[in-house]
Amino acid sequence: MKIGLFGYGKMGKMIEQIAQDRGHTVVARVDVDTTDIPFENMHVAIDFSTPDAAFGNITSCFEHKVPVISGTTGWLDQFGQAVAQCETHQSAFIYASNFSLGVNVFFELNAYLAKIMKGLDQYKVSMEEIHHTQKLDAPSGTAITLAEGIIGNTNYADWKLDEDGEHIVPITSKREGKVPGTHTILYKSPVDDIEIKHTAHNREGFALGAVIAAEWIQGKTGIFSMKDVLNLT
Repeated sequence: MKIGLFGYGKMGKMIEQIAQDRGHTVVARVDVDTTDIPFENMHVAIDFSTPDAAFGNITSCFEHKVPVISGTTGWLDQFGQAVAQCETHQSAFIYASNFSLGVNVFFELNAYLAKIMKGLDQYKVSMEEIHHTQKLDAPSGTAITLAEGIIGNTNYADWKLDEDGEHIVPITSKREGKVPGTHTILYKSPVDDIEIKHTAHNREGFALGAVIAAEWIQGKTGIFSMKDVLNLT
C-alpha cells in the first residue's frame, strides 16, 4: 500500500514507522510548505495535520479519488462539507477523534454505561481529560466523542468546558507535560462513585489504529468509522 502522509510531526513520523514495519510505503510527506503533491501515486492518505490545513488536505485528496483517514481534530465545523465532497467524487473517508483500538472499545463501553445510567437520577456525570501541553484543542476530540456518547444515550442535552449545570456534561481539560492522553468518566452519587478510565501509555496505539484503518478502506467507497473497521456495529 502506498501512503501519503499529511502532517509530518510526531504522529506522522510514528505512522510512517508502523506503516513500513507492516510492509507499506510512504510516497509523500506533506507539511506546511509542500507544494508538489503526488496524488496519483497514493493508494490512501492519512491526515494528522492541523485544524487549519485539514479540510483543504482532505478535499484535495477526494478530488483525486484518494481515500482519506483523518485524525485531525478542531476542524469539524466543515465536516459536512468534507463528507459532501467525498460523495461527489466517489471516494472514501474515515474520520475518528481517536484511532486507538482501545479508545474505540472505550467509546462503546462509555455508550453502554450511559444507557444503564439513564434512569438513575441520583448520579451526576462528569468528565476529565488530560493531554500533553502541545495539544492545540480543548477539550480533546476524544472527550467530545465521549460526551456525545453520553448525550446520545441519556437525558443530558449538551457538554460544556469547565461549566456545570442541569443536563450538562461538564468537561475538565488539563494539559500536563508529555501525557499522551487520559480520559475519565465519573458518575457520582451521595453514596458511591462509578468510574471508567482509559490511559494511553504512548502514541503508538493511535498510529497503529490509523494504519489498520488505511488497510481496511482499500477498495471501498463511502463514509465509514472505526466501528466499521473493528466490526463494532
